[in-house]
Amino acid sequence: MSKLYIVPTPIGNLSDITLRALDTLKKVDLILAEDTRTSMKLLKHYDINTAISSLHMHNEHRLLEKYIKRISVGDTIALVSDAGTPLISDPGALFVQRCILESINIECLPGATAFLPALVISGLKTKNFVFEGFLPLKKGRLTRLKKLSEEQRTMVFYESPHRVLKTLNQFSEYFGESRIISISREISKLYEETKRGTITALIEYYKEKKPKGEFVIIVEGSK
Repeated sequence: MSKLYIVPTPIGNLSDITLRALDTLKKVDLILAEDTRTSMKLLKHYDINTAISSLHMHNEHRLLEKYIKRISVGDTIALVSDAGTPLISDPGALFVQRCILESINIECLPGATAFLPALVISGLKTKNFVFEGFLPLKKGRLTRLKKLSEEQRTMVFYESPHRVLKTLNQFSEYFGESRIISISREISKLYEETKRGTITALIEYYKEKKPKGEFVIIVEGSK
């Protein structure tokens, strides 16, 4: 039966993949990956020989019709990203939207995503939270921060290592230097680390220790 599967992949430790995900990747006709080189490491590790092609933010518009047609004539396709759940700060939204318009069956498997472990171990409120992902790099960034300064729910952000200090300094300016935050990096990897404290304290920490890895920043809501 033709179908699009959304398949989460490990964010670090390859053992974090589910048995159902492995079974799906083995049985589909094609795997679409954000970066085939990254995904091939996972496929080789589990001896999966399914055909693989690329689908990412730079070619999604161009290749959309090709893959929609393949599903329409009976193929099953699995969509994966480099790590975690596709569409969560990763490409694939256009593909999913088009499948819905074409009445193509879509099934999303449960699995790894970076922000949930970071949120759970943050010590901050988890009953209500807002996922912001990556802030805009330039246009709209400060406007967004100003609006979020009054957000009462716990806030979740993704950030790259070379922008962590810049982002923390902007958080200090817009949220206040005493706001409590939790920063997790390299979740499920060898050097996984979580630091908690005020924004000011963690700015000082990362001034002394060069930020490395992928970061999830959990910010206390406004009181």
